[in-house]
Amino acid sequence: MQLVLLVLLQRLLLLQWLVLRRRRRLWRMTLQTTTGPTVGIGWRPEIAEFVAGLPGLAFTEVIAESLHHPDPELLALRDRGVRVVPHGVKLSLGGAEEVDPARVAHLARGAALVAAPLVSEHVAFVRAGGLEAGHLLPVPRSRAALAALTRNIALTTAELDVPLAVEPIAALFDWPDDEYTEGEFLTELLDRTGALLLLDVANVYANARNRGQDPVKVLESFPLERVAYCHVAGGMEGDGLYHDTHTDPVPSEVLALVGEAEERLSPEGRLGYLLERDGGYPPGHVLAAELDAIADAARLERITRRAA
Repeated sequence: MQLVLLVLLQRLLLLQWLVLRRRRRLWRMTLQTTTGPTVGIGWRPEIAEFVAGLPGLAFTEVIAESLHHPDPELLALRDRGVRVVPHGVKLSLGGAEEVDPARVAHLARGAALVAAPLVSEHVAFVRAGGLEAGHLLPVPRSRAALAALTRNIALTTAELDVPLAVEPIAALFDWPDDEYTEGEFLTELLDRTGALLLLDVANVYANARNRGQDPVKVLESFPLERVAYCHVAGGMEGDGLYHDTHTDPVPSEVLALVGEAEERLSPEGRLGYLLERDGGYPPGHVLAAELDAIADAARLERITRRAA
């Protein structure tokens, strides 16, 4: 009897693996563009006019929780064919409690509203025991955390009609007695769930710098074949740590890591690199220069000028 049960379990696991593999293949097909990877920028009301005026813009990202009352300028981008990705910050996928069904339903409605090719969220938790942290907090790299994330991602994707990509965060501390490296943890998580990876190049740099690690080696430990798109953002040094602020210029070290990432990523099945800015917005020409620097680092076409 035990042998029969073992054989049945093996077959079920094989079937699950085949289903997830097929799903990932189909999801990658939905992300394909005629031009391949490109450069984008996160949509924010404060820079809406600048974003709308970018002649080569092919994709953008919007905070999912803001889609209760979407801005007409954002919908105009959707209508002109710009791919809009809702980016959630409050699902708390890494929490011990199950994700809130109302938040998941809102994410699904937002994806439908903007005709999103996919949605994204964080490998993090933001609440526990009814208390809101107000920040993205790192999950322990443990078997228990993997189980919680797997459950919550399954509950989320069951309500979505598009793929989900998950983003490892920049963390100023690690939990003691982690059972996995970050690369091992992410690989196991994506294998279990079939989710895609939102690779934040700036977060890789921040975590490696704060942990005294080589950012290229950390990057290489990630499941790079699963990347849907990448984030790029600025930061600053403070109190002996590097802070991923999203309000400062992108440093040269992060741009160099963009080049390293591009050498290791498949050119197929991903949207490209998206600049995140969440405050301290500089003049348009400064933003344009940052977008050009990211495009140059990734050896992609600049989106700040019309194609010849």
